[in-house]
Amino acid sequence: MGKEFDLKNPLIEIKHLQKVFGTKEVLKDVNLIFPKGSTTVVLGLSGSGKSTIIKHIVGLMKPTKGDIVVNGINVSTCSEEELREVRKEIGFLFQDGAMFDSMNIFDNVAFPLREHFKLSEKEIEQRVLKMLTMTGLDAKRVAKLFPNELSGGMRKRAGLARAIIMQPKIILYDEPTSGLDPITSNLITQLIIKLQRELGVTSVLITHDMKESFKSADYLAFLFEGEIIEWADNESFKNSQNPFVQQFLSGDEEGPIKFSD
Repeated sequence: MGKEFDLKNPLIEIKHLQKVFGTKEVLKDVNLIFPKGSTTVVLGLSGSGKSTIIKHIVGLMKPTKGDIVVNGINVSTCSEEELREVRKEIGFLFQDGAMFDSMNIFDNVAFPLREHFKLSEKEIEQRVLKMLTMTGLDAKRVAKLFPNELSGGMRKRAGLARAIIMQPKIILYDEPTSGLDPITSNLITQLIIKLQRELGVTSVLITHDMKESFKSADYLAFLFEGEIIEWADNESFKNSQNPFVQQFLSGDEEGPIKFSD
């Protein structure tokens, strides 16, 4: 028996999202739900607008049309003050880890706590070391290092520690395994699964990594030409009869998706 999620009351709901940049319509009409406590992977071709979707969830972009409701608040129309409160509930792991090069790892991970809370340095230290340990790092050693002293996988894990330091309800991952070797990619995927299980977070992943996707996903969505053309649970998605999804999963050049030279 698989996990069961409340599909009628999702933690995040995107309704008729359209995003136009100049004359380019990147998102036409995106409708998507993210059930509470689930992990949803959003797939699509390069440049299809996947990252644009998660930037709308966290309020980094405003839609041309449509609504994004996060935990009951419409982030497309809320005030800056309301948006700030929503962001306290969201951890964001950027593709490159997005570390401040001038800060050591301790200060990088502590940064959100210092921005949003008035905690003692002792409390901050305890929280930072706990999160670094939770992401599988040698906390006391790594805390003193700078981002350029870490491998790509360690930077991703330190970025993840910063993403969860505020104990968010939602974690957004932008290409979490991009540029990593298969062993490190698997480690990151196992961390994503562990965080969902231990913290009960709702996770949204943008990725091209099909192998890792199926390990962590409860649901998968396929974005094509500005719309979600398939959304299904893990097993149903693997067996999708949608010809665009079949071609994407097989990696075959032959099919309805046409690639220009």
